[in-house]
Amino acid sequence: MKLSDYLAQRISSLGIRHVFAVSGGASLHLIHSLHETEGVEFVCPQHEQAGAMAADGYARVTGKWGAAIGTSGPGATNLVTGIGCSYYDSIPTIFITGQVSTFRMRGQSGARQIGFQETPIVDLCKSITKYAAQICDPSQVRYEFEKAVYHAMTGRPGPVLLDIPDDVQRMEIDPDQLPGFNPPPGSMLPPFDPVPVLDLLMASQRPVIVAGWGIRLSGCEVMFRQWVEEMGVPVALTWAVADLLPEGHPCRIGTFGTHGTRYANFAVQNADLLLSLGSRLDTKATGSPVTTFARGAKKIMVDIDAAELQKFKKFGLDFDLLVQADAAVAVQSLCKSTVGLPRPDWQSWRDRISGWQQTYPICLESYRRDEEVNPYVFVDTLAKLCPSPCHIVIDTGCSIAWMMQGFTPRDGHRLFHDFNNTAMGWALPAAIGACFARPEVPVVCVTGDGSLMMNIQEMATVTRHGLPITMFLINNKGYSMIQQTQDQWLDSNYLASSLEGGLAFPDFNRVANGFGWDTLDLIRNADCDDAVQSALNSVRPVVCNVRVPARQRVIPQVKFGRPNEDPEPLIPRTEFRQNMIVTPVE
Repeated sequence: MKLSDYLAQRISSLGIRHVFAVSGGASLHLIHSLHETEGVEFVCPQHEQAGAMAADGYARVTGKWGAAIGTSGPGATNLVTGIGCSYYDSIPTIFITGQVSTFRMRGQSGARQIGFQETPIVDLCKSITKYAAQICDPSQVRYEFEKAVYHAMTGRPGPVLLDIPDDVQRMEIDPDQLPGFNPPPGSMLPPFDPVPVLDLLMASQRPVIVAGWGIRLSGCEVMFRQWVEEMGVPVALTWAVADLLPEGHPCRIGTFGTHGTRYANFAVQNADLLLSLGSRLDTKATGSPVTTFARGAKKIMVDIDAAELQKFKKFGLDFDLLVQADAAVAVQSLCKSTVGLPRPDWQSWRDRISGWQQTYPICLESYRRDEEVNPYVFVDTLAKLCPSPCHIVIDTGCSIAWMMQGFTPRDGHRLFHDFNNTAMGWALPAAIGACFARPEVPVVCVTGDGSLMMNIQEMATVTRHGLPITMFLINNKGYSMIQQTQDQWLDSNYLASSLEGGLAFPDFNRVANGFGWDTLDLIRNADCDDAVQSALNSVRPVVCNVRVPARQRVIPQVKFGRPNEDPEPLIPRTEFRQNMIVTPVE
């Protein structure tokens, strides 16, 4: 059997049905083998970066693996940004790159390059993959593939990369004679003890649970929701799980952090107990300086990654309890341990949070009086009209911030974003991956004009496969998130962030039509319902060009260097340490 045929069969055996592949001299055997393998097919994006992002989106939707192939040299390096999206969000993707033939490799010669388009992609990607290896010995293909798959899904998931020289791909192997990979026995994590966590939780008067992406990754969403409903604990949501509890759920506070809602930040900042489950608590969540985060609360952090638990020591932020555990194991244990326990009365705390929600809402009624499209009105309209189920794939910049603040998800809505790498241009190829992963679920792509330009060529991929993607293009003629930073620090001098400052954009409607998409415009607030519904009703690829004034900003946003807000501290700042009984973390 040819080695590339063996690899294609192993990819198919994982349940991967679509591999995103750009051809090149060093990747052709892999692509042809996919074509000859039952149960899997290749999809041709227009750029390797988009292929990596489509694989990333595919994996997020399936909850399993995604896969992409690139050729050597620039084909491989073009994958890097998408690999980073998977790495920083813990997405199990498999990347396979072709490499120059072994007899053309530079080896230890000291030369920069010998073979045409030879690039040391394994060395380049080791810091953003869980495992990366080059296969020069054909007898090691099974071992390396199984080892890569093991690392992609074990512990904190992430991307892996296998680099295979062209001549090795063509070599004949006997699958029955190949040595396999033997995973280490047992769990690498210590057992989870729920007692210290519950002791602190049950003794609190103002608890808040922070729900993180680890809850999704570990597949314990239903169990988590049942537990918080039984306990009645308010839940603050990180962006990655903003759809975990639907709008109106009695435990849902909303998204918090530097670009979150005011009322969710008030709850976090005035809690006396904060339990973080499956969140790495990045600086967008904590604000800066991080020592101001949940400044009066006892803090518990449960995460699968020991490094994430220890990172706050460098900032001087103390936690009362740090627990290394898989989120599913922790939630299951907490559920079992609270059966039959009396529930504390947190009603007055929930009432206070409800009061903040009513006092500090997003000012929709005021925004609706605008004649031009207000982004918060558009986002609110989209949330009300989106079908359920629906996969909503969102790009970076103001698009994600407006959506995280203003989109009110219903059951069946799933929001996707590359939350930690936040690459401009991610949403369109990720939406393509979502369409192939679950074709029965409608896909909505929310992107900005700047982001779309990064991967606009993938509109051709959508047309080629007849994918019914509904795109809402938030068109404000610039990089408004960057402009907001320039408002804060650089006297509103919009260099490299506006048309006047050096950017250039096409007529998006004409470009979309040229790619075979339908188009419509949304120019006035009053037309939001009709335009959004018309776009959602389309059975063809369609762009709704949402023309938002360039002056619109993300409101509220916490300026870098300022702590997250609080309107009325429940404990005077000077009394925090005197009033806290702190259990040191070992």
